Amino acid sequence: MWIQSCAGIGYLFGSLSPTIKRSLNYNQRQIARLGVAKDLGDSVGFLAGSLSEILPLWGALLIGAIQNFIGYGWVWLIVTGRAPAMPLWAMCILIFVGTNGETYFNTAALVSCVQNFPKSRGPVVGILKGFAGLGGAILTQIYAVMHSPDHASLIFMVAVGPTMVVIALMFIIRPVGGHKQVRLSDGFSFSIIYSICLLLAAYLMGVMLVEDLVDLSHTVITMFTVILFILLFIPITIPITLCFSRETRVPAEEALLLESQKQEPTKYEEYTQEIIFSEVEDEKPKEIDMLPALERQKRIAQLQSKLAQAAAEGAVRIKKRRPHRGEDFTLTEALIKADFWLIFFSLLLGSGSGLTVIDNLGQMSESLGYDNTHVFVSMISIWNFLGRVGGGYFSEKIVREYAYPRHVAMAVAQAIMAVGHFIFAMGWPGDMYIGTLLVGLGYGAHWAIVPAAASELFGLKKFGALYNFLTLANPAGSLVFSGLIASSIYDREAEKQAHMHHHGQRSFVSSLSSFVYLDEPLKCEGASCFFLTSLIMSGLCIVAVVLSMILVYRTKTVYAHLYGRSQS
Repeated sequence: MWIQSCAGIGYLFGSLSPTIKRSLNYNQRQIARLGVAKDLGDSVGFLAGSLSEILPLWGALLIGAIQNFIGYGWVWLIVTGRAPAMPLWAMCILIFVGTNGETYFNTAALVSCVQNFPKSRGPVVGILKGFAGLGGAILTQIYAVMHSPDHASLIFMVAVGPTMVVIALMFIIRPVGGHKQVRLSDGFSFSIIYSICLLLAAYLMGVMLVEDLVDLSHTVITMFTVILFILLFIPITIPITLCFSRETRVPAEEALLLESQKQEPTKYEEYTQEIIFSEVEDEKPKEIDMLPALERQKRIAQLQSKLAQAAAEGAVRIKKRRPHRGEDFTLTEALIKADFWLIFFSLLLGSGSGLTVIDNLGQMSESLGYDNTHVFVSMISIWNFLGRVGGGYFSEKIVREYAYPRHVAMAVAQAIMAVGHFIFAMGWPGDMYIGTLLVGLGYGAHWAIVPAAASELFGLKKFGALYNFLTLANPAGSLVFSGLIASSIYDREAEKQAHMHHHGQRSFVSSLSSFVYLDEPLKCEGASCFFLTSLIMSGLCIVAVVLSMILVYRTKTVYAHLYGRSQS
């Protein structure tokens, strides 16, 4: 949770960019390019996923910390004049490298915790991704205490703070055989963590609003930050108390655990058993299935031992079968599965439309006549957090209590987002408050549900690579929906309002050319600026609901098999 609090650096870009813009004399188009580099750095995690499978997790975390320190540290040196200025493409690389460190923090935290809590994937992913969303708000509050007149010190804090936290904790973050440590008190422990998360979100929201509306003394801001740290440290009491309180196990369960520890197969044995078992399925005569259960088991065991002996002597060559859903997939095996692409495109449409709102929230609120645009930015980060925590909680309820596919919760989240986008399009009074609430909650839920669902359908062994491939949906959606659709419609409306001479309307091509040639963007006012964009986003969310429901239909039997047994 603490490492994930440092993995939300990308959400601070809106606070960093004015300082970079001022000190390097950039215009809005150049800052937009740095924003694209930040989004790519935040989402391109192939290397992090691959290295987390080869290196110990502390090694992956160390690489992430070094990247964060070098990337943002160098930006700080340039902004403060301690290093020579660099061209825009080099600044984009530095922002990319710095933000890409987050992918290592994300991967290490999620891979270790999903393996340590395989029976509670929804809550774990929701809580961890929620803290990543709150990271920006936490770092902003710490910066407020520093009370520095030099705004570049926020960049210094982003370079040094997460690096120190990650290096301090990197040896603790590792898989510890959590499947052998399931406790009766786990449900209660997660309830406490959820309560702390909700309290933290409410507290941060209150502090943000008070600091925004009232001119507070430095002492009061310091007190607020001390309370924030206390809330962040409270969860450590749970593992500490569990270490000292021994839960009594049922004798039968204790015996089974000891037996499983004695007979735990090596990786090679596991692999061979799996192959031989699959080969038995292909080789067994059809009449075996007609026999009584006891006789059938005996015959299959005989056939299995014969195959094993023949394989050991090299008399038969055993081919490895392709995995079924619910088993461990490699990335290449997952890429040929329709279910994987349904998850990807459903995520692309849902989270892409949500990210379009997040990226354009300043312009949206300005066009509707709101002055304090950063209030909506702070609010959507809190709703995003609550969406992640709530998405993990409710999707877990669905799979545990009804053995029903987790993606039904995603369909609900996308339907909520469709309503939110529609409200934005209508431009009704108070639409910014309701719209940010609905879109923030729906967008956040995606990042709790998708990683948990991917680990259930495609296994834990290569989870790092699978998760980092799915995160590519975020920049892809942002690039198409925000970079092309939203910006070209906004520019067209702005041109109409400015009564430009040439053509009155602007094509996608001219919109792209203005991105290349760095001219100052036009301003648009009124509900018409984002009317068409919001309607398109609402329609895309409805398509995403359809894709999610197709996935629900296709994976019903898998979830019944995975969770039906635990119900009975």
